[in-house]
Amino acid sequence: MQDGFSISPFSLPLEDRVFVPKSDVFEGLFGVFSDSLPDGWGRLLVDRMLLSKSIQPASVGSITRLGIVGSSGMGALEYVPELWPTEEKEYFDLEQLARECELVFEKKDYANLDELFQLGGSPGGARPKVLVKIEDEPWMVKFPSPYDSTSIGKEEYCYMKCAASCGIDVPEVQLFPSGKGEGYFGCKRFDRRNGRRVHMITASGLLETSHRIPNLDYHDLMKLTYILTRDTRQMEELYRRMCFNVFAHNRDDHSKNFSYFYGEQEGRWQLTPAYDLTYSNSIGGEHATCIDGNGRNPGVEELVAVGKATGLSKTKLLKIAEEIREIVECELKDFLVDIRR
Repeated sequence: MQDGFSISPFSLPLEDRVFVPKSDVFEGLFGVFSDSLPDGWGRLLVDRMLLSKSIQPASVGSITRLGIVGSSGMGALEYVPELWPTEEKEYFDLEQLARECELVFEKKDYANLDELFQLGGSPGGARPKVLVKIEDEPWMVKFPSPYDSTSIGKEEYCYMKCAASCGIDVPEVQLFPSGKGEGYFGCKRFDRRNGRRVHMITASGLLETSHRIPNLDYHDLMKLTYILTRDTRQMEELYRRMCFNVFAHNRDDHSKNFSYFYGEQEGRWQLTPAYDLTYSNSIGGEHATCIDGNGRNPGVEELVAVGKATGLSKTKLLKIAEEIREIVECELKDFLVDIRR
């Protein structure tokens, strides 16, 4: 308590007392621990593994599921006892892994569940993914789900490259060759730094709110970013991401798609690099996070209103918004037209 840092500043401050979750949003867990649980693909994989061991998934509670995550989760938190130990591997046969993922979705009993779990049992998100080492560096590689086009990998790659052109902080990315489609999207993991784990937490985990229900506005994210970082540069970074999401039609901008990590050496919080940037919709086709109250058709007026509330100048906000609009229209124009068809 004297020289540490809080892993969840609002819910678990460094105070000598007992803490009890104030809501049951995360089935009795605090948001920071719920962040560790696999979602989407990861949960499907764990449930299939449980069934293969004649265990009904519904009978397995959150604490046991954290034990299954063990040391394989994203970020710095680890859970003991570790029930199903895993390890990152050097693995390059992405075609075979992609086919194994397809078999899981098809409920085929000859999918290599053990190996898939070893490589990707913990990450969240709907799309299949594996955690591998490439030249001794940790990477995440994604594969299409049954609901995706075979070009989804190239789409995310192009979106990330465009975001970088817009001045947004993004991780190192790569498009790996694919026998089906236009490539598998991969990004270098930013929750590992020089071989060490980096603690991070999502906006959902910090605010103890479900990402499945659209209940936030970018005003809330701006306020959260200011309270955590006290850094106007971080607020400008978030403003750029908001503009990009609007102009590039990334509407799956829910509270688990914004994360913060704590730099122990720097002794401060900051936004993690941007991730999960694609052409997407949320409930009702609106943004999962509203822009000044508008989730259906926000424009420059709403973007600037959010930015002005942070104290940033209107002139600068307009300039950033127009720059990002032009870059998106230039770099993603043909791509967006193809998708909208």
